[in-house]
Amino acid sequence: MTPRFTPPSRFDQYEAFIFDCDGTLADTMPAHFTAWRRALKEGGATFDFTWPLFVSRAGMSMERTVIELGEQFGETLDADFVSTRQRAIFDELSDDIAPILEVTDFARCLFGTRPIAVASGSSRLSVDRTLTKVGLREIFEVIVTPEDVSHGKPHPHSFLLAAEKLGASPQRCLVIEDGELGFEAARRAKMDYAVVACHDPTRF
Repeated sequence: MTPRFTPPSRFDQYEAFIFDCDGTLADTMPAHFTAWRRALKEGGATFDFTWPLFVSRAGMSMERTVIELGEQFGETLDADFVSTRQRAIFDELSDDIAPILEVTDFARCLFGTRPIAVASGSSRLSVDRTLTKVGLREIFEVIVTPEDVSHGKPHPHSFLLAAEKLGASPQRCLVIEDGELGFEAARRAKMDYAVVACHDPTRF
């Protein structure tokens, strides 16, 4: 299989590195997708929540995702209920989560030599659990989640706050991301970004 991520050959121009979590450091996207489909069905959604639809909102907070899906498909959905169920179902499926080795190896290479952070659209609890499962929780002192910002991705707030906490200028940060909303957030923050390829588990 083609590597999901190739570290930049030269990165000495960057002061700091900001990683997304789901689909970037950890191979959580298939589990999140399954959890979303089940939670939306339990919440009364009648539309087909496809993989492309899921990927288009990767990085967005869960509650915001539910609200926008309801608006898009003209359905009344309880954002708190669906989000709570999604998190619970994801936790049930999370035992098999594996690291994305090309990315986690790069993060470990940077640890102790460059400031590094995580900026994610998932909750703090979810990020802490995921990083712990892939053996990376101890290397990230700075973690930014929706609880820390007023606007999630594609707004640049999470990346800018991470850069501020790392003591780095935005223009000299490299974002490592797998989602289009994250790429847009990096562009708005005036940060370079490296892409982690996202594989569609529904295609064989």
